[in-house]
Amino acid sequence: MNSLIHPTVSVIIPMYNVGKYIELSINSVLQQTYQDFELICVDDGCSDDTLAKVAQFDDARIKVISQLNRGLSGARNTGIRAAQGDYIALLDADDYWAPEKLEKHVAHLEANDQLGISYCPSLFIDEDDAPLGIGQFPKLKNITTKHIFCRNPIGNGSAPVIRKTILDSIAFQDGMRNWVQYFDEELRQSEDIELWLRIALDTNCMIEGIEQPLTYYRVNASGLSSNLHKQFTSWQYAVDQNRIGHDAFFSQYASLAKAYQLRYLCRRAIQSRNSTQASKLMHEALKTNWRILKEEPKRTLATLACTYLCALPNSLYSAIENAAMRGAAFLQKSN
Repeated sequence: MNSLIHPTVSVIIPMYNVGKYIELSINSVLQQTYQDFELICVDDGCSDDTLAKVAQFDDARIKVISQLNRGLSGARNTGIRAAQGDYIALLDADDYWAPEKLEKHVAHLEANDQLGISYCPSLFIDEDDAPLGIGQFPKLKNITTKHIFCRNPIGNGSAPVIRKTILDSIAFQDGMRNWVQYFDEELRQSEDIELWLRIALDTNCMIEGIEQPLTYYRVNASGLSSNLHKQFTSWQYAVDQNRIGHDAFFSQYASLAKAYQLRYLCRRAIQSRNSTQASKLMHEALKTNWRILKEEPKRTLATLACTYLCALPNSLYSAIENAAMRGAAFLQKSN
């Protein structure tokens, strides 16, 4: 059992058949320079050796909650409901953190009581934990609701640390199952952006990043060829869930956000070497709102070029892609 009465941070790791990664993830939490935390591992119906690996850790701060499989949103919600901390730190089981992660975010949040979400850049790793030399280096300061909607600077679910009172303020009751939801359990994709957007629209809290890349985000090659139409449908559902009461905002920014989302899906198609789908998505993005070309000309033109280059032989395209990705990461970091 967890011996902490009221830890400052509740770390939540959803688990579904992640035996390959869970030890690295948990160790990255236990090795934090900031130690006032509880670690809630939510077993979302694991059938592999995940639980056996978790049981090897002898630390009173680790708590395991088991449930039937409900997906990432459902597992996160279970963890948040059980959390005792003032701050909620989400960590996907296949990702891990730098040792200073919690220390930096807690200091950031405690320095400004208007700050609701503190996030950071992320570095990409492959399925064997090797750094890819690239990452997400998003905008960190002066974040507006438009930025959240159109560009999602928070990036991924392992990057933010969130003030618990903010999550409580935007929670809603699931009448059918009679429990509180934070993440929308109807979503199996785009659940992160739906929550960030709800927070941005319905609260007055600040959202801000810190400069250090403290999250290691795993790029799963097997996921690149997943159904892009389904991903877009999930994103559209996430958007529609937040339209009520915010008509003026969505009238102004919905087409721009859609164009950015189509451009993102185009890059996913490029990575899976589907040149036909990539071309269709990129042209649809530009047709939806040409302002993506005005706002981010280098990234948009680079994506457009890659839709044609991905028809090249694999070795040649891979060399060009790696150079372009490194250049984009440098430009993002510089900006």
